[in-house]
Amino acid sequence: MFDLIAIIKTTGYIGIFSIVFAESGLLIGFFLPGDSLLFTAGFLASQGFLKISILMIGSFIAAVIGDSTGYAFGLRVGPKIFKREDSLIFHKDHLLRAQNFYEKHGGKAIIIARFMPIVRTFAPILAGVGKMRYSSFLAYNIIGGFLWSIGLSGLGYWLGSTIPNVDKYLLPIIILIILLSIAPSIYHVIKDPTMRQHFWKMGVKMLKKISGSRTS
Repeated sequence: MFDLIAIIKTTGYIGIFSIVFAESGLLIGFFLPGDSLLFTAGFLASQGFLKISILMIGSFIAAVIGDSTGYAFGLRVGPKIFKREDSLIFHKDHLLRAQNFYEKHGGKAIIIARFMPIVRTFAPILAGVGKMRYSSFLAYNIIGGFLWSIGLSGLGYWLGSTIPNVDKYLLPIIILIILLSIAPSIYHVIKDPTMRQHFWKMGVKMLKKISGSRTS
């Protein structure tokens, strides 16, 4: 869905930081490719297209501000957010999944969620909804934002600097990062019978719509 190299080369630092911010704290950002984006940006920095210091510092700041924005949104909207109807942008299932994850891991969920697509968008919102003390939230936010933004961009930079012709393996590495990031969510779905049933019903419904459109 995303040509990451083209996006980065076209939008530069502003595009990278905007995506990191949106995925960390805005509802519309849950589908954005934060993990693979940071890794690819780090790789391009190793090739001289970006400065790794600016990339790391800017991504870290954007990630922390993004989570704080999500926290403020959850704190302000509160329980009303659970009463919203599903739409193109908002899906209550994403919020409930993040709530279960948050309740299971507590404050550490803010750190762990950084490495889980969709969950990382909704976890800070849940912290706000639950009125988690902001000083505690900010500490977890900073730690998680550092490990995620600095870690992934640094990994891309290190591989690009040490492995000859690593660009030949860039796509498989990005695919591996995506698979690793969604693995916890897939495991949760497989383990939870309610979630399995829910996704099965969604799949059946989609198949019916597809078959109906073909016959018409």
